[in-house]
Amino acid sequence: MTKQYLFFLALVSMFFFNCSDRPRDFKLPYFGRSQVVEKVVDGKVQYDTIPHTIGAYSFYNQDSVSITNETFDGKIYVADFFFTSCPTICPVMKKQMLRVYEQFEDNDRVFILSHTIDPEYDNVQILKVFAEALDVSAPKWNFVTGDKEEIYTIGEKSYMVTAGEDEEAPGGYIHSGAFILIDGKRRVRGVYDGTDADQVNILLSDIEWLLKEI
Repeated sequence: MTKQYLFFLALVSMFFFNCSDRPRDFKLPYFGRSQVVEKVVDGKVQYDTIPHTIGAYSFYNQDSVSITNETFDGKIYVADFFFTSCPTICPVMKKQMLRVYEQFEDNDRVFILSHTIDPEYDNVQILKVFAEALDVSAPKWNFVTGDKEEIYTIGEKSYMVTAGEDEEAPGGYIHSGAFILIDGKRRVRGVYDGTDADQVNILLSDIEWLLKEI
């Protein structure tokens, strides 16, 4: 079991509580390694905590449209990692992500970003066929492809999930089943098991909660 997966499980465990018990001023937490910045104000040293943010990226979606970190400025999005020929958890994940798509289809502040970890096969045309089979479309749900190493790096360094090649894994690739909730400032605000309907219920509720912040 990888360290990333253990970390993921630890994050997920934090969300098993009744959302109705939250106080009105509750805010979703920030995930990742924060930075502490020193500054001097009126001659006194103060420290600001800067939350972890998603790094810069540039991919293409199923419509050959460029998708960058600027695409979702001021917006909420849910990210995940998959590949179209995945023989294990991906079908379950996509079924659960469809719930996110359907609930927020008419909300122009919520989007979905699914990264293929097999870009050599999953080109724009393949992703288009895959999206059409699910009966979903961009810009609401973006299936993106691009440079393999960039995808793996953004997955592990920014989204803090496993994403990469593994000869021993079914299909030749290994990836997390996490759904990652990102706010309008590229900060990670939640991590959920995308194969678990109860976890996705919490995600749906947390998206509604986060919409109140932006």
